[in-house]
Amino acid sequence: MIRDTIKYYSTNLKAPEVSFKEALLKGLAPDGGLYMPASIPKLSREELESFTGAEYHDIAYTILSKYTGSEIESGVLKALCREAYNFDIPLEKVSGNKYVLRLDCGPTASFKDFAARMMARLMNHFISRDGLHFTILTATSGDTGSAVANAFQGLDNIKVVILFPLREVTDIQRRQMTTLGDNIRVLAVDGKFDDCQQMVKKAFLDPSLADLSFSSANSINIGRLLPQSVYYFYAWSKLAESIHDKIIFSVPSGNYGNLMGGIIAREMGLPADKMIIAANLNNEVPEYLRTGKYRIINPSVNCISSAMNVGHPSNLARIMALYGGTMNEKGVIIKDPDLCRMRRDFFGAGISDSETRETIADSYRKSGLLLEPHGAVAWRALELYLKETQSERTESFFHVSLETAHPAKFSEEINNILGFSPKIPDSLIQIENKPENYTVVENNYVKLRELICKL
Repeated sequence: MIRDTIKYYSTNLKAPEVSFKEALLKGLAPDGGLYMPASIPKLSREELESFTGAEYHDIAYTILSKYTGSEIESGVLKALCREAYNFDIPLEKVSGNKYVLRLDCGPTASFKDFAARMMARLMNHFISRDGLHFTILTATSGDTGSAVANAFQGLDNIKVVILFPLREVTDIQRRQMTTLGDNIRVLAVDGKFDDCQQMVKKAFLDPSLADLSFSSANSINIGRLLPQSVYYFYAWSKLAESIHDKIIFSVPSGNYGNLMGGIIAREMGLPADKMIIAANLNNEVPEYLRTGKYRIINPSVNCISSAMNVGHPSNLARIMALYGGTMNEKGVIIKDPDLCRMRRDFFGAGISDSETRETIADSYRKSGLLLEPHGAVAWRALELYLKETQSERTESFFHVSLETAHPAKFSEEINNILGFSPKIPDSLIQIENKPENYTVVENNYVKLRELICKL
């Protein structure tokens, strides 16, 4: 059967539409915008019903095949999905109809494994098939770097360069990137995540670096984003008894790729009633929903939920596009979106560090629920939503909060709060004994460009 092929456009609306392969390998559009599917495919009733009892990799194939179309053979895509998703995805019941989806059981104990492992396989498929050579250049606020490094390590035709803010990742997160070597290069930027992200975007558009064939592995790349829609369908399929059963998700939000995956799932037909935007004190998007005015937080606030320390999320441009608006890469709204519809679809909350710590303590002592800071932000936001709405209409809905990293990655913080350190998963054991290799660089694009040319 020949599958329809979807084209991808830039959110800046000044670049030609491209194929899935081109959008994947380019990462960023030449006009500085982010690629979006020109149309979002709808799942049929039969497809939604087929997810009940299905394996994760089968659901992933159904979703992703809608976007790859005829560009990847069905058998090849099925095999890639089976290889990528060979680990557990626990859905933990807490009380009543409230659950935590634990996305922390992959090889780097982070939800980023779901996207990075699939994207690496998709990229390697095209690059190896066509005899190409690429440099993956990506910025990370925490877990993206380790997931990307793990997913791409050892691939012959791909070199990986990762930028992270020097003082804003945990020791374990840093070591997961800096102990691999091989084709992985890690740069610690003396600045914030937003600085790393801005320098990555400049490098993509720098004609003097065109020979390096850059692509991105963070959520500015549509190939990293689309796989994140799958676990929303998976969670719903494990709970719903019919396609009429509704679900509400609370999503820890930093660069908003995680949330965007959920939005895409809903646009495809997932029966999601509401998406809760759970931010830390970098709450520019919840504030936009509240006031109608968007203000970048610069510099971003350094919170213990470090992967969410983003003062201007790149994926907001994609969200704006889906709601009829246009935002450029500098955060300027060129065309207003349908804010009324956004307010109906989302509930936003900004959670402080004190509230995050309080939630970690209360959830464990009351329910035995062990959360790390990002998951605690999401759980607190869900509690606030339920307290504020108190709606009988939503009592029958399922409520799922996303846990995005293993608590052992934040053992010092959790030990300070609860008086014990979480058990370390197999994927993190022995990492402290491995030698590190990374370079500290100034928060200066010219210096970065010189260094990249020497790598």
